[in-house]
Amino acid sequence: MASPVPSLSRIQAPLRRSLASAVSRTYATIPTGSEPSSVSQQPAQKAPRPTYFKDKAVASFSNFLPSEPEAALPASEAYALRTAEVGPAGRKRTITRLPEWLKTPIPSPGANSDFGKIKADLRGLNLHTVCEEARCPNIGECWGGSGGKSAATATIMLMGDTCTRGCRFCSVKTSRAPPPLDPHEPENTAEALARWGLGYVVLTSVDRDDLADGGARHFAETIRRIKSKKPTLLVEALTGDFAGDLDMVKIVAESGLDVYAHNVETVEGLTPYVRDRRATFRQSLKVLEHVKAVRGKEGIITKTSIMLGLGETEEELWEALRELRKVDVDVVTFGQYMRPTKRHLKVEKYVTPDEFELWKQRALDMGFLYCASGPLVRSSYKAGEAFIENVLKKRAGERAAATKLGEAVIAEGKEALH
Repeated sequence: MASPVPSLSRIQAPLRRSLASAVSRTYATIPTGSEPSSVSQQPAQKAPRPTYFKDKAVASFSNFLPSEPEAALPASEAYALRTAEVGPAGRKRTITRLPEWLKTPIPSPGANSDFGKIKADLRGLNLHTVCEEARCPNIGECWGGSGGKSAATATIMLMGDTCTRGCRFCSVKTSRAPPPLDPHEPENTAEALARWGLGYVVLTSVDRDDLADGGARHFAETIRRIKSKKPTLLVEALTGDFAGDLDMVKIVAESGLDVYAHNVETVEGLTPYVRDRRATFRQSLKVLEHVKAVRGKEGIITKTSIMLGLGETEEELWEALRELRKVDVDVVTFGQYMRPTKRHLKVEKYVTPDEFELWKQRALDMGFLYCASGPLVRSSYKAGEAFIENVLKKRAGERAAATKLGEAVIAEGKEALH
């Protein structure tokens, strides 16, 4: 039988500890015979908790006060390109950073109600925009409409989001057999634009070489629906070349649009390397020339766009502008080519804002009605739309005045006969 002594010791141990603590315990209301030392009264201090806050400021107070603005950097420093080394150790490579003048804020539907509304309507009506498909850097500014909703612009991309051509600068999806056209798209587009209350809209489209008419009738029907719902809305059509079929160009030109745009994209010498081989510089000139032949020199505004930074020379640009003036193109825009992905053509040069301003002045001196030129300018960029809108309204007013004058002359002639 096991001895009971160990179990008894275990029972007595807690009792002894409690008695010992009762003897040594003191109470605040009962004074003790001798005052304990001040050292024994103070509890042990804990180590301070780690924190990111500092007792000392990292800079003097004067640094936080408003001061005189810093002097602007000279152009040689402001426009200097910066490089960086990227990649793992042993395989690093040097890349050129995007210049400061090409950086734009990321748009947010929550921060701008107009931007969010346009985006929601596009998804609800199954519409596409070149702003999204081509990754345009100006989408926040154009959709946001800094001058109010009537100042906002959008570029609707008709006939789906898949192109039958493969230009080496464009990020739009490509396929030999895109999905069929949406028969409801003309009505949906007109409904959306009437709902948004925009003042100016740009319609563009993918190339549809799989269709007999290249989509010209679909394009024209969309414009007619828009004009029937909102006659005051100014419509710009940015079309393809319809494989050189000028009869299809005529169908779109006579649909009631206000501005006919077709982009040559680059200089003639680089066209075979930049654009799809089915598109040529001369073919694009014929499209722009035929529009004027159909509507008259003053009856419509024609417009084109050229990207800079693809390796073009100054003389090639001069020659391109001379050819455009020969066919009476009214508006030309210059913008910086920006590589969408690594599968596309690389940027040969980042053109400075000063150079863009120089080419703008040269274009105006050559007789172009208007020129929008800048690193972030795109063919459907809203920078020139206010000017074009004023020109269109002025021409409409002149036509109305001429009509009234003619009616008055006829009326006076009839009275004289009687």
